[in-house]
Amino acid sequence: MVNYREIIRLKCLNHSKSQIATSLHCSRNTVTEVCDLAEQKGLLVWPLSDELTDTDIRKLLYPGRVTESGRKMPDYAYIHKELAKPGVTLTLLWSEYCEQCEAEKAIPYQYTQFCDYYKAFVYKTKATMRIKRKPGELLEVDWVGNTL
Repeated sequence: MVNYREIIRLKCLNHSKSQIATSLHCSRNTVTEVCDLAEQKGLLVWPLSDELTDTDIRKLLYPGRVTESGRKMPDYAYIHKELAKPGVTLTLLWSEYCEQCEAEKAIPYQYTQFCDYYKAFVYKTKATMRIKRKPGELLEVDWVGNTL
């Protein structure tokens, strides 16, 4: 995503468009377009309001562009809870998600993107549990899963 705030900040500090493009790893055409549109909209001043995010700036500069992907985001808290049940896999939950999207006339994510978002959700929640005990004091047996 284009860092609109940084483009405006560097332009207000009198950096050239080539320097801005190099430092932000974007094209000079993008920098030129953003600077021209920001000047037309009166946004080429620094400092900008802290409440004005990159998303807000994009909406101001490009009001006609569609920013929504039209895809339905799955309920990952529910998915995480369902995965704790025996015999439930991400593939099964993804197929249920696709059926739900089809019923609601929404566009589902493909399996790889579904799994990537789930992995990000799990990383963000970081559900861990620490057991404070002395080594060798207790014996714990894990009885989860199918029996032999």
